[in-house]
Amino acid sequence: MSVFLLQVVPAAADSLNTAVTTAPIVNSEVPVIDLLMRGGLIMIPLVALSILSGYIIIERYFTIRKAAGNPDAFMAGIRSLMVKGDLAGAKLLCAQTPSPLARMVEKGLRRIGLPLKEIETSVENVGKIEIARLEKNISILGIIAGIAPMIGFVGTIIGVIKIFYSIAATKEFGIPQVADGLYVKLVTSATGLIVGIIAHVGYHWLSILVERMVFRMENSAIEFMDILQDN
Repeated sequence: MSVFLLQVVPAAADSLNTAVTTAPIVNSEVPVIDLLMRGGLIMIPLVALSILSGYIIIERYFTIRKAAGNPDAFMAGIRSLMVKGDLAGAKLLCAQTPSPLARMVEKGLRRIGLPLKEIETSVENVGKIEIARLEKNISILGIIAGIAPMIGFVGTIIGVIKIFYSIAATKEFGIPQVADGLYVKLVTSATGLIVGIIAHVGYHWLSILVERMVFRMENSAIEFMDILQDN
């Protein structure tokens, strides 16, 4: 009996190994495009929101970065020219410097001769306008961060409806009836969350950059008013 088992077991093992090695390998990877297409029409607004978010983040980043410039070097130049009494040179430097700070200082230079309080008010008003320009469209990211997950949730509801509709139509409950609805449910939910997270991060990141810019502008405005008082 033992001799029989010793003969049968290796033969069975060889058969099993042969079956495993000859069995077809199923590729479970699904292309991203095909996976997104499973989400249906609800994916159109989500894709549009993702493109809009990316555009705003990139455009605002480069705009804020360009506007930042080098405030220390600019204010050093203004101070040097003002000490020399070269008002025309200071105005020319402002005109040649494309930054919010330069436009603030130029407004103050044009108000020289008026009381310092009025000059300070003029500089502050220009600063508020420049800050509003820097913050342009950033609030849209906050809106996208809120509505993108909600749109994904709508896709989830649509997926559940499709599942129950398929069950009701076929009078059966199985993988074929559930699979298509689950695709819609999971793909739209995941996409909505991803778009919302990107917009949320972009909103706060750009807001921090603007806050830093505002802090530098305020310091430079105070320095400019000190220069006027000293002269």
